[in-house]
Amino acid sequence: MGVKQAIKSLDAFPRAEEHLLQKTQSGAVVSLVGLFIMATLFLHELRYYLTTYTVHQMAVDLKRGETLPIHINMTFPSLPCDVLSVDAIDMSGKHEVDLDTNIWKLRLSRDGHIIGTEYLSDLVEKEHQQKHDGDKDHNENSIHVHGFDQDAEKTIKKVKQALDNGEGCRVYGVLDVQRVAGNFHISVHGLNIFVAQMIFEGPNHVNVSHVIHDLSFGPKYPGIHNPLDETARILHGTSGTFKYYIKVVPTEYRYLSKEVVPTNQFSVTEYYSPINDRTWPAVYFLYDLSPITVTIREERRSFLHFITRLCAVLGGTFALTVYTRKSLRGVQFVAREGEREREEEREMNQNQQSSEGRHDDDAALSDFLASLMDYTPTIPDELVEHYLAKSGFQCPDVRLIRLVAVATQKFIAEVANDALQHCKARQTSIIKDKKQQKDKRSILTMEDLSKALREYGVNVKHQEYFADSPTTGLDPASRDE
Repeated sequence: MGVKQAIKSLDAFPRAEEHLLQKTQSGAVVSLVGLFIMATLFLHELRYYLTTYTVHQMAVDLKRGETLPIHINMTFPSLPCDVLSVDAIDMSGKHEVDLDTNIWKLRLSRDGHIIGTEYLSDLVEKEHQQKHDGDKDHNENSIHVHGFDQDAEKTIKKVKQALDNGEGCRVYGVLDVQRVAGNFHISVHGLNIFVAQMIFEGPNHVNVSHVIHDLSFGPKYPGIHNPLDETARILHGTSGTFKYYIKVVPTEYRYLSKEVVPTNQFSVTEYYSPINDRTWPAVYFLYDLSPITVTIREERRSFLHFITRLCAVLGGTFALTVYTRKSLRGVQFVAREGEREREEEREMNQNQQSSEGRHDDDAALSDFLASLMDYTPTIPDELVEHYLAKSGFQCPDVRLIRLVAVATQKFIAEVANDALQHCKARQTSIIKDKKQQKDKRSILTMEDLSKALREYGVNVKHQEYFADSPTTGLDPASRDE
């Protein structure tokens, strides 16, 4: 028992008896609000625990021999698909030819609706070949020029018709290039210079307005931001060349499930130069690779961290609820004390007013008693003293004796007046029965007096006297009647 008692003495949360607990409405409201807050914070902490966060790490890029995928999705609302070409070149100056390139072009109407599709397996053009030596004979050149004129007329007619119809073009697909600095551009450079001159009548009429729907250098991952997505550059009444200088940062995204997604982020700087007579408008994307790779790793918070935060939040809310309840009790106690003090002050004022009223009554009584010294009542003082003495009350004060005499006189007068009223009522009923009246005198009987005294709580029982007869005092003739 000693050990159990020692253990019980260490209890920091003793339980109070049930009859000592007082439950109030304000306490219930505070408890419900506290429970709602704790439930809300619990759900917030649970969601915070279940969500993942990312950790960024940087290291030197050691990748070699891999290709760089370029995803493009662009719209040229003012150029037909027949004149657009995609060209890619690396820092060595050589065009990329032997790439697994998948590019599609969609013909668009003036309203932006698709009116045709064309798959381009050779949109990555080779560099223009050098001109033939001047020692070729004239016949070969004549045949070549004749063929060129036929193709040119066909192309010019088709493109001009598309321009008149307001056709545009949407270019999308994937370019696989080597992981070295380079550029790719979309322009009308695939046309012969003379054909382009005959179609557009000069570089000033080539409108390279474009909308970049998507431009990325690899698959997307959660939270990635490609700065050129949904970028629109529309030219009105002029033309020029757009250049986007892109810095590609190799990136690896590691999911919580250990899955690794190799991709790339990039930053971009934009430059626009107006057109001149020596160059044709185009849209250039000049990219360079960073030697630093970024690793983004998903992680989840530990369960111990979740329990620690949960205990802190719930414990703090519970403590705040208790403090709020005690504060409300303090406010209620102060309000009750103030109300009680006001009630006591009100009672004190009422008592003071009552005391002042009593003082006024005492003064009036004193004046009345003093006036009795000069008043001689109908009932003699000796008679009053006699009956007071018989009652065992000795009163040496003449004022009190006369006060009793006055009260007695008033009582007798009221009783006599009431008895007279009863007498008049009785005689009136007798006269109505006899249909005549010969004597108007009122005769007071014991019955009339008993009725009057009964109204004051006095019951009189006495033997009937001869004088109580209604015919007493009447002449013989009246009695005979």
